[in-house]
Amino acid sequence: MMLRGLVVGFVMAVGVVCGAQQTVPVVMLSDIHFDPFHDPAKVARLRTAAVGAWEGILKGADSATQAKDFDALQDACKAKGVDTPMPLLVSSLNAERAQEPKPLFVTVSGDLMAHKFDCKFKTMTPKATEAEYSAFAAKTVAFVTLELKETFPGVPVYLALGNNDSGCEDYAEDENSAFLKADGQSFAGVVLNAKNAAAIVGEFSKLGDYNVELPKPFEGARLIVLQDIFESKRYASCSGAQDTSAAKAQIDWLRGQLSAAAAKHEVVWVMAHIPPGIDAYSTLTKFAEVCGGEKPTMFLGSKDLADVLTEYAGTVRLGLFAHTHMDEMKSLHGETESAARVPIKQVPSISPVNGNNPAFTVAKVDPKTATLVDYSVYAANNKTGVGTVWSREYTYSTTYKLPDYSAESAAKLVDGFVSDKAGTSAASQAYQQFYFVGDPGISANLKAAAMRMVWPGYACSMAEGGAKGFRECACKQ
Repeated sequence: MMLRGLVVGFVMAVGVVCGAQQTVPVVMLSDIHFDPFHDPAKVARLRTAAVGAWEGILKGADSATQAKDFDALQDACKAKGVDTPMPLLVSSLNAERAQEPKPLFVTVSGDLMAHKFDCKFKTMTPKATEAEYSAFAAKTVAFVTLELKETFPGVPVYLALGNNDSGCEDYAEDENSAFLKADGQSFAGVVLNAKNAAAIVGEFSKLGDYNVELPKPFEGARLIVLQDIFESKRYASCSGAQDTSAAKAQIDWLRGQLSAAAAKHEVVWVMAHIPPGIDAYSTLTKFAEVCGGEKPTMFLGSKDLADVLTEYAGTVRLGLFAHTHMDEMKSLHGETESAARVPIKQVPSISPVNGNNPAFTVAKVDPKTATLVDYSVYAANNKTGVGTVWSREYTYSTTYKLPDYSAESAAKLVDGFVSDKAGTSAASQAYQQFYFVGDPGISANLKAAAMRMVWPGYACSMAEGGAKGFRECACKQ
């Protein structure tokens, strides 16, 4: 009887009882936007201290003038809101570890640095050189990376850079910059696998990109990471020069990596910060006359990234993006609606700067197929990190009644959103509720007439990677 109990317990532990799908846990984060300027009086010490000493400084008692000094700095830089101070960073990391203490790996989809980072630094240190700014920015990235490493010891952490993560200013960077070289060393130090670390050191400084193997029990699965500000229409070099050669080089590099993976019958996750496709918020809030010929606003400067991803649909099992701070989905396809799809997951932010509550995602992944099977989003009950309680906001499988977030399931879900012009189905209502973390839902804030105007266009942005497809979808009668 005891032996039988041990056998049953072992079988349950490996997750194969009654044919149950074996999964592994993954923690997904984005838009941390850590602000080392939250107590301006500490900045001088942070500049001279080693990264390993930052935690002690930042956890120390606030200066007597912290609130006044911070408000003045926010005003000077016209900051729209408050990003992530040390208490919120600590609270979020503790909550992540509490919900999943031993994930197989952690992903961070970019934007580790606070908004208005360059303005705050230059306001406080007007005589600092460009090199000193780059070094402080790189130390901030290294600090966040170190905090993740210490929160999840022995767990690989894979990070992307976002538009705020720069050695000069928002949406700007130079190839082979000192900032990229320093970040490459930081990121290589937390992937644990020596071969992966060498790949990052060898590739990252060029354009902030890398390609690594996912850890066992994954087999034949890779993660490709891009610093896709080079694809953005807002991108410029640190000198302000407009140059599209970096974007072309990045797309060519990605196509080469995906082609090599496909030839080896490998499967791939692609992670970057800025998502491909239509920026629905900008398009809809500007009341763009898309059906009259006006172009919708796109997140990137072209649809090249979307085209490469859909070109290798099947090889690309998941796209992980962020940038909007919202909990969003996309299902991209090629030139025809019947073409194979790529499921895109946009991860909600830790930063509450847009009025949303901080959130993170704990996922379950099938290592045999690299399919995202399920996930839960956990949200904070306040935006400060002081006395914060984190709780589960929703779980994908029970909310949308689908077996996984595969290409097929994501397509079914998004196609259903597009067909539901009024946005009144149970799935559409759930999406509207959970899109903005900590809010009762778009439908609770907009009148029904306004909702009917917004939802069809937004749903089309979830399915289309380019202006032509979006127009055809949004303008159907």
